[in-house]
Amino acid sequence: MTAYEPPGDPGAGTAPAPGPGPTGPGGAGYDAVVLAGGAARRLGGVDKPGLRVGGRTLLDRVLAACAGAGTTVVVAEPRPTARPVTWAREDPPGGGPLAALAAGLRHTAAEHVVVVSADLPFLAGPTVGRLLSALAASDADGALLTDADGRDQPLVAAYRAPALRRELAALARDRAARDGRPDLAGLPLRRLTGALRLTRVPDAVASFDCDTWDDLATARARIREHGHVLDEWISAAKDELGIDLDVDTKVLLDLARDAAHGVARPAAPLTTFLVGYAAGRAQGGPEAVAEAARKAADLALRWAEEAADAGAADAGAAPGRGKPDVAPDATPDTRPDA
Repeated sequence: MTAYEPPGDPGAGTAPAPGPGPTGPGGAGYDAVVLAGGAARRLGGVDKPGLRVGGRTLLDRVLAACAGAGTTVVVAEPRPTARPVTWAREDPPGGGPLAALAAGLRHTAAEHVVVVSADLPFLAGPTVGRLLSALAASDADGALLTDADGRDQPLVAAYRAPALRRELAALARDRAARDGRPDLAGLPLRRLTGALRLTRVPDAVASFDCDTWDDLATARARIREHGHVLDEWISAAKDELGIDLDVDTKVLLDLARDAAHGVARPAAPLTTFLVGYAAGRAQGGPEAVAEAARKAADLALRWAEEAADAGAADAGAAPGRGKPDVAPDATPDTRPDA
């Protein structure tokens, strides 16, 4: 298990993320290799990538973090995923991370490759962007995360693909010369990383991985904390519905509040649905959602004003003023017998 430190948002790291570089998320400048095999012995041999955190499998959470990749290769037995991927398998199956990495790398073409394991519940797009930016800004062969204890996490990293291919080929040649086996099965990952020049990006949260049932329970509790639950829910819902759209959540929450207060409580979810439908009909992005939300919010405020006017009229006040309905020049009669 990688040590878990509660402070900080998932994937936020310990410092502000640099601006996306030429290989940042959303571009075609990087590919991703996700290692989703392994025996999961400390979990009793269950299908670890298929375990759910926040309603999404660990594998789907990692795939969402790598959504900007040109090609995403998952090294494992094929299974349903929320995003399209290319499947690969190491030879022999279960041959370890180096063999899996070599198998996945064969299906990539980009110069930069993000390599991650499939058990990272808090990995997010901004973390991937930071790794790629750190790699692009250096002359290193790779940029990897370090955990709360400062330990390297080579399976949460961005690498230069030519460097990976060079060192993997050298390892295969050395093994073939030594014992006649040209494969990489069983070799430890440090045999690769020890030959690479690496730069490091601290991130105590995104480096947290689920190796035990306690780790899984910690991850599930973390995403339900008050500061994270809405973002986690929106991300999960977008993946479930096949929506890849970033919107201003505060705008929609404000709209729901205005509709609930100005019209009726059930108007809140119905109005936000209609806003989304209108934006979809307009084939727009976040700007279309914002514009539809503005129009709906204005309408809700007009309803609220009419309700206030109606209440004031019932109390004898002029509409829109909330004051007694008397002529402007009327003077109150203060005589004792009035």
